[in-house]
Amino acid sequence: MKLEDLILVSVDDHAIEPPNAFKHHMPEKFKGREPHVEKRGDRDVWVFEEEATGYMGLNSVVGRPKEEYGMEPLGYDQMRRGTWDVKARVDDMNANGVVGSLCFPTFPGFAGQRFQNHPNREIALAAIQAYNDWHLYDWCNAAPGRFIPLMLVPFWDMKAAVAEVKRLAKQGVHALSFSDNPARLGYPSIHDEYWDPLWKACEDNNVVICCHIGSGGKAEHASDLSPIDAWITTMPISIANAAADWIWAPMWKKYPNLRMALSEGSIGWVPYLLERADFTHRHHHAWTNADFGGKMPSDIFFKHFITCFIEDKFGLQNLDFMNEDMVTWESDYPHSDCTWPHSPETTWDHLKGLTDEQINKVTHLNAMREFSYDPFSVLGRENCTVGALRAQATHVSTEPALGLGGAEVTRKDGKPVTSGDITSMFEKADAKTAI
Repeated sequence: MKLEDLILVSVDDHAIEPPNAFKHHMPEKFKGREPHVEKRGDRDVWVFEEEATGYMGLNSVVGRPKEEYGMEPLGYDQMRRGTWDVKARVDDMNANGVVGSLCFPTFPGFAGQRFQNHPNREIALAAIQAYNDWHLYDWCNAAPGRFIPLMLVPFWDMKAAVAEVKRLAKQGVHALSFSDNPARLGYPSIHDEYWDPLWKACEDNNVVICCHIGSGGKAEHASDLSPIDAWITTMPISIANAAADWIWAPMWKKYPNLRMALSEGSIGWVPYLLERADFTHRHHHAWTNADFGGKMPSDIFFKHFITCFIEDKFGLQNLDFMNEDMVTWESDYPHSDCTWPHSPETTWDHLKGLTDEQINKVTHLNAMREFSYDPFSVLGRENCTVGALRAQATHVSTEPALGLGGAEVTRKDGKPVTSGDITSMFEKADAKTAI
């Protein structure tokens, strides 16, 4: 196999919702109250029910030189057009040799947190449904064969959540964004029977539960003086705590075909987590009453958990300690961990030593199977390779864009940027939004 022959499907990317995303999808009774963008000074701000967001780009720095990765975009003109315009997004996917993409929300929060805690449940549900319709009709369906659609559901109403799963699954949506720890958001634990109707609906409709890092639990800043590099290092690994909790959760016995994805979680840490989990069960189940029905915790993980990687040479070299049929690739466009427009090159380097069969599994076949996604039937397999896609993108400029602007961290000459510096930058952004 050559690099040009790779087929890349990303199971973790992000869309910046365009200004009118909700306008055409809210029910008539809420027209004029939909989430919308306002110009405040020199910045664009999302507003919902008179509450404004402090920032909107959420680290959407793709296309900038790395020296500007610490800047936070404050308007659409400070981001690459592919972050929010679907036609430009497909161009950027082609330039990066990526055929398929699953995109998480930005303004609503990865699992819709902005709506999950809104006091007016009726308009919050309408906003969730409007988001789902925009995401499916205006984003995914605008480029057939190029996107894996993802839904949000209301956490506060299981009847409505199940109805939304059924409504969207009938239209080909087989992924649901969920919190890795809903208890952190004020909802019942994943160990509570409260969620059973949702788990059943997902199993019945072949829907994958996608838990993105930071959707419930998150990496904590050690201190304000800690270099931000330390926090960035722990971001993907932070989902390990949630992974352990889900391994011991009860839904796998009740719904044996249910699956979940640890989105943006990486894979290198997985072998030790599973070794530790099996050790824990062998040494402690006699008094903890844990019961896997004769199986080990690792068996649960192998069957039900989908993982993904950006750059993870160690993980790929240790697939024997994972289930290689559940490992997938991600791009993380447009965030700062994204390797656009050189993802094929960086991925190819890490795939060395794998067989062609393994390469095909982790780059696209596993994702296609687990997320019920088949670009070949729409585009033709020969048109899905890195080489074929890049041939369609000769008009796309991939040169770094300088001086786009945005919120900027205060840098002290010769000193590391700290967690406190980043926190201060966002606090200032929040304060200016209120003006």
